[in-house]
Amino acid sequence: MVSIARKNLLEDIPRFLVAQAGIMFAATLVTIQTGILDGFTRSTVLLIEGSNADVWVASEKMENLEETEPLLMGQVEQASLIQGVKQAEALIIGSVRWRTLDGVLNPVRLVGFEPGGELFQPGKLLKGERAAVEQPYTVIMDETRLDELMVEKIGDTATVASLPVTIGGITQDSQSLVSPPFLFSSLENINTYINSGLKIELNCKMLEGAEDLRCTKVYEKSETEEKLATPPTKPLSLTDPITYILIGAEPGQDLETLKQRLEASLPGTRAYTRAEMAAKTATYWKDRTGVGIILGLGAAMGVIVGMVVVSQILYASVSDHIKEFGTLKAMGASDGMIYGVVIEQSLWMAVIGYLPAMLICLGVSSWAATKGIIIFITPVGALGVLGIVIAMCVASGILAIQKVTHVDPAIVFKA
Repeated sequence: MVSIARKNLLEDIPRFLVAQAGIMFAATLVTIQTGILDGFTRSTVLLIEGSNADVWVASEKMENLEETEPLLMGQVEQASLIQGVKQAEALIIGSVRWRTLDGVLNPVRLVGFEPGGELFQPGKLLKGERAAVEQPYTVIMDETRLDELMVEKIGDTATVASLPVTIGGITQDSQSLVSPPFLFSSLENINTYINSGLKIELNCKMLEGAEDLRCTKVYEKSETEEKLATPPTKPLSLTDPITYILIGAEPGQDLETLKQRLEASLPGTRAYTRAEMAAKTATYWKDRTGVGIILGLGAAMGVIVGMVVVSQILYASVSDHIKEFGTLKAMGASDGMIYGVVIEQSLWMAVIGYLPAMLICLGVSSWAATKGIIIFITPVGALGVLGIVIAMCVASGILAIQKVTHVDPAIVFKA
């Protein structure tokens, strides 16, 4: 039976290559689409999963890591006094604009943490030191967004919210695909950036015949004057807003009990374990933004296209060999034996089409990683795609085999 399946498969090489191209396309599309979905989801929770916090305390109105309402700095001290809490640290997330030396504006996401703390990690540092952010107006950023912000190395400068900024470190595995570039710095630096703004003096007056107030710019500080007038960074007070409170629990502390204590002591908050926080953020981006549906539809289309191509090739192959199958049935071959031939042929097609598809996907994944795009291909995911390809080919073979099971063995004796 194996030799018959192999002979049928390789008898018409052009037709075989067309079938393999269809299978390879389907496997590649499914792998890339699911890999992008997994990579996209993983990127949104990198900062959460990379932290050392046992519990994240957030506003009860928090939707995901970057969309929430503020807490107060004073609540960090309150949290540190709760039974079972070993350490409590503040985290600030905010948005401002980055201005290059050429005047190009880009939105950026600011992330403020305690440089001497242990609960938050700004990715994996490639260059520079974590302590660099203790210097005024110094930040760490991900290597994948250097080109976007027109910087190249440690020491490069620009402007953020009308204040200077210097690159003090370069990190990796810290940037969400759906977010503007992250800038990591001390709580004091980030608090200063968020509470500053571009200040331009305007001359405003009501013009004759106009119904609204018309303003003209009369003075804007030069770059040199801005540097000379750069204010000192602004330390946080107990009433300043923060975004999250990161909690390190005492050894052996039950986290569910600790969460209840935190929520009871800090009204208007919700406490999440690190896994719960990551799951909430990932679910938001997959389900509530429609990204998961779009990428899932792409994978489904790949399977459908592959099934159509393979089923047509197998049906044509079966039709061309209908007399041979009739001979087998005339010799007493059972339907099960006939099924075995066609399914064997389908399995060969699945494996031969799958292997080059995986090589293509791994190559695309490596190239995309250099552009900051994560296509997450795991061994489990790759095996899952193999299962999909095998199921697709076998299903196509079963559709094609219906013609064989109804063939009249007498066809072999007809002229």
